[in-house]
Amino acid sequence: MHLPRLSLEVFRPRWSPRPEHGCVVLEKDKVFIADPMAREAGVRVGMKRGGVLTLSPHTLMHERDPLRENLMLREVAFALMRFSPMVALCEEATLVMDVTASLRLFGGIVRVCHHIREVVDAIGVTARMSTAPTGQGAWLLAKQRRTGGTAAGTQTAQTGRRQRVLKMTSLERTLGGLPFLAAPEVRAFTDWFTGLGCKTLSDIRRLPRAGLKRRCGVALLDTLDRAYGLAPELYEWLAVPPTFSARVELPDRVEHADAILFCARRLIVQLCGWLGAQQLALTHASIALEHERGRAAIAPTVIDLALAEPTWREDHLVRLLKERLGRTELTAAVIAVRLSVTQAQPAQPSTEALFPEPGGSADDHNRLLELLVARLGVDNVLRPAPRADHRPEHANRWVPMHDPRRAEVPPSDLPRPTWLLEKPLPLMMKSNRPFYSSPLKLVSTGERIEGGWFDGASASRDYFVAQASDQSCYWIFRERPSSADADDTRWFLHGLFG
Repeated sequence: MHLPRLSLEVFRPRWSPRPEHGCVVLEKDKVFIADPMAREAGVRVGMKRGGVLTLSPHTLMHERDPLRENLMLREVAFALMRFSPMVALCEEATLVMDVTASLRLFGGIVRVCHHIREVVDAIGVTARMSTAPTGQGAWLLAKQRRTGGTAAGTQTAQTGRRQRVLKMTSLERTLGGLPFLAAPEVRAFTDWFTGLGCKTLSDIRRLPRAGLKRRCGVALLDTLDRAYGLAPELYEWLAVPPTFSARVELPDRVEHADAILFCARRLIVQLCGWLGAQQLALTHASIALEHERGRAAIAPTVIDLALAEPTWREDHLVRLLKERLGRTELTAAVIAVRLSVTQAQPAQPSTEALFPEPGGSADDHNRLLELLVARLGVDNVLRPAPRADHRPEHANRWVPMHDPRRAEVPPSDLPRPTWLLEKPLPLMMKSNRPFYSSPLKLVSTGERIEGGWFDGASASRDYFVAQASDQSCYWIFRERPSSADADDTRWFLHGLFG
C-alpha cells in the first residue's frame, strides 16, 4: 500500500528587506535567488558578483547563512508536527511529511494542504508544496519551478505553487515528464545523458538497468525506484524535544509591545506543533521580551500566560497574547522574543454532546474568562473559593482566577443567594412580618446556623427564603433571641437571589 506523502521546499523569509533596485541572495560567489526587481534589471541565476553590480550597482546583496537557514527549516518542521509527527528534513531545504493518519482528522488532503499553507505563512517563509503517494516522488515534484513546464513540452496540473498527485498511475506519468536534472544523482552525468538523447526521467528509465548501474552507480536507481514506489522508503523522522523554548530575533528595534505580535505568533505556531506532537495542552507559559544589550542592558520584560483551562488552540493563544501585549508598557526597545513552556499536561479530547448546551460549552466559558483576565488584569476577575465555616459572611471568599486556593467545602444543596451582602441589612417589621419594599412571605423551611464561639464572633440564626409581592426572592435570617431579650426578635436581609 502506498502512503500519501507531502513535500515542501522552503525559501527565504517573506519579511526580508527589499532594496530599491532588487535583492539578491548569494551562495558563495554565485547568485542563488534573485527577486523580480533584480531580474528586471537583467540579473540571472549563475551570474557572479561583478556582473550583478554592473547591471544594477545599487543592488543589495545578502550572504547566505546555512546555519540560520537550517534553524528556520527546523522551525517549520516543528510547527508542522501538529498535523503529523512523521516529519523529516531532506536535502536542498526540503521537508517530507507522512500525512496518512491525518487525512480523516483534518478533512482530506485539500484541507491538510490549506492548513499547512497557513502555518508556513505564519512562520514567515515561502514554500512550494507537492503531494504524492511516495516521499521521493513528492520531493521531485516540489523541486520543480512553479511554471509547471516539462522537457517534453507538457503541462502538469498545478494550483499556484501546489502540485497534487494522488494515484500511482498519475505519479508515474507525471514523474516521467520531468526533466532528468530533477534527480540530483543525474547531474554529475548530464553530458553523457544529453549525448544519449535523454530529456526526461522516463527516457532514463528506458535505458538498460545493468548499464546504468555500472556507469552511474546504485544511488540513481535507488532514487528512481523509491520515487516510483518500487522500493521501500526509510526516513529519519525528527525527534520531538522534551521541553519547548524558542527564540526569534526581530527584523528591527520595536518600541511598541503590540507590534511584536507578528513575530510572537511565529513562536506560538511552533508551540502548537510541539503540543500536537506531544499530545499536550498548555497551562502556563512565559514570554520574554529581550531589550538591547551593552552597558545599558535592561533585564527582559517577562509576560506570564496562565490559563484556567489547558489548551492547544493557536487562535486562543494569539488572542490572549494580543490582549497582554496591548496592556504592556515597554521600558526599552525590543530586539528579540523568547517563548518558553513552564507547565503543560496531557491533552484531553473534547467530548461533544448530541445536543449542544445553550450558551456555549465549558471550554467556551473558560476561554472567555481567560480573555477577560488578559484584558482587565489578573486581580480584577475573581472566582468563588468558600472557606469551611458555617457563617456565610466568613465562608464567603473570592480569589483571582489563577489563585491555587480551592473551595474548602463542597457546594450546599440548600438554597443560597447569588449576591451576598457584605453586611446584613436590618429589616423593619410591619404586621408582625419583615418588610423590604413590601411585606415578605416566608417560602422555605428554616435553616439554623450556629457557630463562631471559638473566635469571639458567635452567631445563632435561622435563615429563610422570603418572597416579596413582585415575586422577588431574598435570603433573610432571624436572630435567635437570648433569654434576656426573648421578646426582641430582629430580622436581617443577607442575600439576593438572581
